[in-house]
Amino acid sequence: MTPPGGAPTRNDDPPRGNGHTVAHPRLVIDTQWVLDLFVFEDPRAAPLRTALQQARVQWLATQAMRDELARVLGYPLVARRLAAGPRSPAHVLAAFDRHACLHPAPPTAPPLCRDPDDQMFIDLAVAHRATLLSKDRLVLALARRLRPLGVRVAPMPGAPELGAVHAAEEGVKA
Repeated sequence: MTPPGGAPTRNDDPPRGNGHTVAHPRLVIDTQWVLDLFVFEDPRAAPLRTALQQARVQWLATQAMRDELARVLGYPLVARRLAAGPRSPAHVLAAFDRHACLHPAPPTAPPLCRDPDDQMFIDLAVAHRATLLSKDRLVLALARRLRPLGVRVAPMPGAPELGAVHAAEEGVKA
């Protein structure tokens, strides 16, 4: 967690045995993919879940993203799914807290998304030159404009950054 106005509390680059750091792929994950990971357990999210569990990627987030997730967990479809299974909203938020590295909210970045609720994901991805995982069509439509800003927009968590995880799951040497 990030203290107010402070730096992230998790290291962005975990140290290796030789004292050097390893830069893991930085990801900004939209709320729909978070739901697929921790509520709906979409099989397409399995490589991302594995990458998070093995700390092969850095999930960048802001407090506003966590707040949005908490709000969405109360939506009727999501609440029914949680009530029918072994997970609770607290479990989902605990998974967010365990895997996400909170950062201060960055300034608004170009390009502007037509859906203001999605802008925070774009802003964070631009600020950190991170891959943005999103299925949102308005975000996907900005992919070409975000590329020169160092942001890759990917609709699936099986993006190239997770290739080593994919290969390991299938028993293939990466």
